[in-house]
Amino acid sequence: MKTIKDVETFGKKVLVRVDFNVPLEDGEVADDFRIRAALPTIRYLIDHQARIILCSHLGRPKGKVVPELRLDPVADRLAHLLNKEVRKTDDCIGPKVEQAVKDLSPGEVLLLENTRFHPEEKANDADFAALLAGLADLYVNDAFAAAHRAHASTEGVTHFLPAVAGLLMASEVDTLTRMLEEPEHPFLVVLGGAKISDKIGAVDKFLELADTLLVGGGMANTFLKARGLEMGESLVEENSLDQARRLLDRTGEHLVLPVDAVVADAFAADAKRQTVAVDAVPAGWRILDVGPQTIELFKEKLAPARTVVWNGPLGVFEMAPFAAGTYALARALARSEAVTITGGGETAAAVYKAGVVEQMTHVSTGGGAFLDFVEGKTLPGLAALAP
Repeated sequence: MKTIKDVETFGKKVLVRVDFNVPLEDGEVADDFRIRAALPTIRYLIDHQARIILCSHLGRPKGKVVPELRLDPVADRLAHLLNKEVRKTDDCIGPKVEQAVKDLSPGEVLLLENTRFHPEEKANDADFAALLAGLADLYVNDAFAAAHRAHASTEGVTHFLPAVAGLLMASEVDTLTRMLEEPEHPFLVVLGGAKISDKIGAVDKFLELADTLLVGGGMANTFLKARGLEMGESLVEENSLDQARRLLDRTGEHLVLPVDAVVADAFAADAKRQTVAVDAVPAGWRILDVGPQTIELFKEKLAPARTVVWNGPLGVFEMAPFAAGTYALARALARSEAVTITGGGETAAAVYKAGVVEQMTHVSTGGGAFLDFVEGKTLPGLAALAP
């Protein structure tokens, strides 16, 4: 897989697919982790005097223009991070966009409008892809988090332009490949998030590779229910109970579940809450975080690890009363001497909010793409870059 370092970019118009699908609050970027992750590629192209055309999706506008999902706040944040002007168009194709590209000088940056304002983007429409490709001389995919989607801006354009990987894409692929092929043991995996069903393939793969799996978050509830425990009003995937039993039978003591939990009488930050053993969840209450005994148990299991992979929060960390477990895990990984790799949008956000991004070996920008890569599935945006 070639990268931008393997091709000439001087003076060329370079279409870069980035992943600027970031949360917005009150018209401003609330978390710029994914924007920062793309900076090495953008700065490299600036330094090598490319004419840089960035494209990205944001949110789920369903093929229509949604003013709240325009990329203007992203352009402002990117300009601040680069300490450089970032031009912005009101569309991603059309005569005005073509003129804006013509007006670019070497080293200048242009951000196109949300590609998903056009239904042809998700449909991977060839004509739409050709229009995007027509803006440039070279295509660079630096959006690992969107590489599992065969969309016009991730796969379609590669049929019309020479295509290479950006520095973030290359780093993601290299790090995750080494994790799968030659991890240092003990190899420990922490899985959280809401559902088992979203991660069955990844769990199976990790069971082949890892020495220990720690499970928290909503998906732990399904495992606990599969063991015969009452979960009250906790999130449980009833359709996944048989799969959970299969995994429990297969893993034995290598799969570690919470022993206590923070429960609440409602799904709300101001709900009444208490800490109980996992076999004592009151009727009508729900588990929203792991408890302090579980935090200590997980820390104990983490201590000897040489490689740790974490995907999915341990609780509803977006609500402060239920963030303790997730942040405690983030801080424990930050202090660890192991190779630490986190994957998933929520996990990246938790690490970012805990202030320990710089202490992690690698924070993947991918959620679904991360899991698909682990499972060994073909990622269309990545496959399109193969020589």
